[in-house]
Amino acid sequence: MFLHLGADVVVLKKDIIAILDITTAQAAVTKEFIEIARDEGFIRNIYEKDREKSFVVTTRDIYMSPISCSTLKKRSKDIFEL
Repeated sequence: MFLHLGADVVVLKKDIIAILDITTAQAAVTKEFIEIARDEGFIRNIYEKDREKSFVVTTRDIYMSPISCSTLKKRSKDIFEL
């Protein structure tokens, strides 16, 4: 199964490690993680400037998404989980 993250970007659900609200990026440890990932080229921006609502950590990249965590969670549910 795939998960649509916005702006024509989809990822395999099995590759997702975490879906986090952008407000968690205010913590010092998370800020450091994001900065290191940005410096190493792992951040993929798929949003308009200042519109990010969540970030999705995958096995390959970190996607800054304009879609909220709760919406991504709903999208990620299988038909059998409903």
